Amino acid sequence: MTAVRRAGVLGTPIAHSLSPVIHNAGYAAAGLDGWSYTRIECAAAELPDVVAGLGPEWAGLSVTMPGKEAALAVADEVSPVAAAVGAANTLVRRPDGSWYADNTDVVGMVEVLADAGVRPGATVTVLGAGGTARAAVAAAGRLGAGAVTVVARRPAAVEELRPVARAVGVPMTGAPWTDAADRCRADLVVSTVPKGVADPLAEAVAWRPGTVLFDALYDPWPTPLAASAEAAGCRIVSGLDLLLAQAVGQFEHFTGVAAPRAAMAAALAAARAA
Repeated sequence: MTAVRRAGVLGTPIAHSLSPVIHNAGYAAAGLDGWSYTRIECAAAELPDVVAGLGPEWAGLSVTMPGKEAALAVADEVSPVAAAVGAANTLVRRPDGSWYADNTDVVGMVEVLADAGVRPGATVTVLGAGGTARAAVAAAGRLGAGAVTVVARRPAAVEELRPVARAVGVPMTGAPWTDAADRCRADLVVSTVPKGVADPLAEAVAWRPGTVLFDALYDPWPTPLAASAEAAGCRIVSGLDLLLAQAVGQFEHFTGVAAPRAAMAAALAAARAA
């Protein structure tokens, strides 16, 4: 009899999550019979009780907003990158029943940005200072960025990112949102702001053709910012690229086998097309 193994994504709202599409396609392609992946509606305050109530068949959890900080608190061990960022998007069940917290957002971001041509010494501008910005600063450090500028509407939010920059050893400065268009003339621009916030910049930025733009959004796509950058000859990375890359890392954490990336990517593309 095939052993039942389960995994899932925790967060709220969660009904829109494409993670089950990606992971379940991976299980099928890898021949992992008995494996399944589902969505679990879960607020941050509910996360400890939800995790504590899971049976031994649960191999791992993906954690999305707003539970990434709460995920650290339920873990028995935390990876260095998750500790540096102060957030975990992955909880892995170990054989002894304990939980290990990691952050595959950072690893995934490093992968997609390196593939897009970001090299050591790059100047980096991060738009926004929330949870995804934390991962962006950490990724910039791992990529060997020369300097990071965080552009945000609240100076206090920028200050909250300084421990992340120190942990990964990257110089970081802050800039007001009124400077956002000028700051987009960097080697790499990472937009982590909510839908619509960066739209006015699409007409204001004088893009450099060599710039890489990573826009963490993917619905709708392309965003006005991404469309304007692409028209200027910039290389574009979308939130879907990161969604796949971080899921590949989680898949391998949960199952212990190499992820069938092509099958997972095809399933994601089909789901978006539908």
